[in-house]
Amino acid sequence: MAFDIISVMIVLGLLVVVLVIYDLCQKKHAIIRNFPIIGHLRYLLEKVGPELRQYIVTSNNEELPFSRDQRRWIYATAKEENENFGFGSDNEMERSSNYIIIKHSDFPHSGKSRNDWPIPCAKILGGHRHRRHAFRPQSIVNVSGMSFGSLSGAAVTALNRGSEMVGCLQSTGEGGVSIYHDEGGDLIWNIGSGYFGCRDEKGKFSLTLFKETIEKFNIKAIEVKLSQGAKPGLGGVLPAKKVTREIAQARGIPMGQDCVSPSRHSAFRNVDEMLDFVELLAEESGLPVGIKSAVGELKFWKTLASLMESGKRGVDFIVIDGGEGGTGAAPLVFADHIALPFKIAFSQVYAIFAKRKLVDRIVFVGSGKLGFSESAILALALGCDLVSVGREAMMAVGCIQAQRCHTNRCPTGVATQSKWLTRGLDPSLKSQRLAKYIIALRKEIMRATWACGIDHPGLLGPEKIAILDGHFGSRSAAEIFHYQKNWGLPEAQERIKIRKMMKDLYS
Repeated sequence: MAFDIISVMIVLGLLVVVLVIYDLCQKKHAIIRNFPIIGHLRYLLEKVGPELRQYIVTSNNEELPFSRDQRRWIYATAKEENENFGFGSDNEMERSSNYIIIKHSDFPHSGKSRNDWPIPCAKILGGHRHRRHAFRPQSIVNVSGMSFGSLSGAAVTALNRGSEMVGCLQSTGEGGVSIYHDEGGDLIWNIGSGYFGCRDEKGKFSLTLFKETIEKFNIKAIEVKLSQGAKPGLGGVLPAKKVTREIAQARGIPMGQDCVSPSRHSAFRNVDEMLDFVELLAEESGLPVGIKSAVGELKFWKTLASLMESGKRGVDFIVIDGGEGGTGAAPLVFADHIALPFKIAFSQVYAIFAKRKLVDRIVFVGSGKLGFSESAILALALGCDLVSVGREAMMAVGCIQAQRCHTNRCPTGVATQSKWLTRGLDPSLKSQRLAKYIIALRKEIMRATWACGIDHPGLLGPEKIAILDGHFGSRSAAEIFHYQKNWGLPEAQERIKIRKMMKDLYS
């Protein structure tokens, strides 16, 4: 009897060893690779979660910042699993305030499906100011700025490769352009107050180094970052112990010293000087140049619009980042209470430029939890020409919303510099998952647009969106955000060109 027990234990022990070896070698699941055996519990709980939640804890829509339904949809699309939901909506529509409803048409548009579901931008980036390398972005959905250093090299590689597969743009984040960004994807170089990749030994902007970086990498546009949603008006410090050789190389900083990102730029002191800086970068590179900012006081935007009215200087694009945006680490008050949320922020800025008839000169980009079709469609209806996705893209390459970004212990290897945890993330597999998620998002946006009887989501005006008030009433987005007639839409001649472009793609 004792011999039989020992034999069983030996067999079980061997099976455990075999499972550990398999878990460590497989590349499909980062959690299992980083945490052999126990990692299987996560997938088991995920599988039986709907049944368990009938009796315990939270519903599908209670978790924040992204609900279980939202995360499930991203994971399903990224893995090409069934992304449909059964048994009807579990949302309390009539009693939910700020609930988005897209007004479909009784005579929907009928287009031919495509595997890649392309949706080009309705405007030419840099076209109005005749930049030498102006271009039309081929995807209205793009990857938002996430720095190497905040994200692992493997995660950045996956994002860049995936972006290349579906023709979308990847913003570098303010941490500079690294070797992990050089995998074929088109880049938007985000230049923050630290001037990483174009800074001299004193931390000031260097035009010489700027041009050298432009020549090295596949950069399509320049994004001067004034602030971001989760920590506007706040600089940052990367401790010396976290400055690896690769991070030092990407940022152009010495090893063994703290990396300081100031709270404001030193290359310009006001809006007037900022426009001079923008024109300098555009002239030297030939690239479209824009700005990225969260929104607080509106004086800055009114001054910018006023200075652009003459047409002598101007930004090619404006990225509005909502205060609900994410970051690796931020003080609680900055994350929760500084900077307006996206819908309010964008509509107020757009109105300033619309009243001066400047919106057709600018490509507007929205950022801040816009990685779902209904949120993206509302942003596009309000006047965005492009949307950028950050945390949603992270989830597509493996993030599980563990909210450990600031600890360097991200269990999936996405937001960490730990070599052990990073090894669990296979860029070849995860890049495909990002590509599948982007395609699925474009497909949902396109199909919802067709349901409204319209060819391109950029032609959806705010009157096509109803927003419920939680008391059995609704108002159009145009009414709520005080939009005037034709705000949020391209000018009439451009609408004709956009319709023809889309018919050529989907006929």
